[in-house]
Amino acid sequence: MGKGGNQGEGATEREAQMPTFSWEEIQKHNLRTDKWLVIDRKVYNVTKWSSRHPGGHRVISHYAGEDATDAFFAFHRDLDLVRKFMKPLLIGELAPEEPSQDRTKNSEITEDFRALKKTAEDMNLFESNHLFFFLLLAHIIVMEIIAWFTISYFGNGWIPTLMTAFILATSQAQAGWLQHDYGHLSVYKKSTWNHIVHKFIIGHLKGASANWWNHRHFQHHAKPNIFSKDPDVNMLHVFVLGERQPVEYGKKKLKYLPYNHQHEYFFLIGPPVLIPLYFQYQIIMTMIVRKDWVDLAWAFSYYARFFITFSPFYGVLGAILFLNFIRFLESHWFVWVTQMNHIVMEIDREPYRDWFSTQVRVARIGHWGPAGAWTQGPCLQPPHLPTPGNLAAQGARCHPALPWGCLCPSTGGRRAGQERVAGTFWRDQWGT
Repeated sequence: MGKGGNQGEGATEREAQMPTFSWEEIQKHNLRTDKWLVIDRKVYNVTKWSSRHPGGHRVISHYAGEDATDAFFAFHRDLDLVRKFMKPLLIGELAPEEPSQDRTKNSEITEDFRALKKTAEDMNLFESNHLFFFLLLAHIIVMEIIAWFTISYFGNGWIPTLMTAFILATSQAQAGWLQHDYGHLSVYKKSTWNHIVHKFIIGHLKGASANWWNHRHFQHHAKPNIFSKDPDVNMLHVFVLGERQPVEYGKKKLKYLPYNHQHEYFFLIGPPVLIPLYFQYQIIMTMIVRKDWVDLAWAFSYYARFFITFSPFYGVLGAILFLNFIRFLESHWFVWVTQMNHIVMEIDREPYRDWFSTQVRVARIGHWGPAGAWTQGPCLQPPHLPTPGNLAAQGARCHPALPWGCLCPSTGGRRAGQERVAGTFWRDQWGT
């Protein structure tokens, strides 16, 4: 947790009996200036401390007034360290007569989910295969070398240029999937090593920002497909999503664009421009505004390497055009894998569901095999949000610890065991 955590607004460890609170009282503290949350029936006041939360104030604020137990365990690896910083924030506990889950959250599903997670831990399914991830990184670097060799040997004609662009777009897409795993701290047991490799991949190999990605992506996993909480469904008035948003826009007479034609203009301003225009502008501005000089240095190393490599063949202007063409190609790949597997599912205001139900209601199950795993990356085949079924389908590709953990079988036997546990649970609970 962040510096200054020991100066939080809660009391220190109490020898006297702690105050007790009802859910009715706790749910009142879900404001920007007043935030309580519950973890393992303990009540914490994070109002002032949220601004020092290492994961950002938004992701912790999304659970104000709620039970955050499963989210807490999903997001934090070193629980002993984290709990030291939680003690000053502790203000009480749930009253004995209060249920552990708030509102209409399903306690039975929550208990079954935790039992499944414990079973997976006992089967060592959270262990990642370091050789597997090394080979993924190696094949990305090999593609970068092949791209340079193609231009160097065959020249900058149209055919070599197109071949190189497709090779580099492929390496960029693969680097995007790989940085996802390291960004979730799911490869190494030590968070420090995950952070270092994450910055190298997303910064030096892609020219993006690790902190920008974490800030967006952790919110996405905390509250997937929930308006005002998941930035991935914030379309900036360009598209209206789900069943509720079009109705709200209609009642308020909001018409920034002809939304009745959004299924047509999507192909013009969706896949072609998301990465080369919107993401790149947002990433660079975020690093500058937040004075994130470390991430900016990593991103600069990418651009320096790219222009040093390709400017001799195309000139500076030609290299700029070449770079944007590569990102144009990558953007199509990225959008059709991610966005088309997110925005077609349920999107709504905060429904206050239990953790498990929150995830599976916006997920889709797919069995794509090795080719699908390589093409669509971790947990993107097709759902980006993990469920028992698609975790079993992923084979050797390791899903990060959000929200399910790294259920990554490294041998055929482990995969078989994983499928038995996850598949049986899924059929029992959801009838599929």
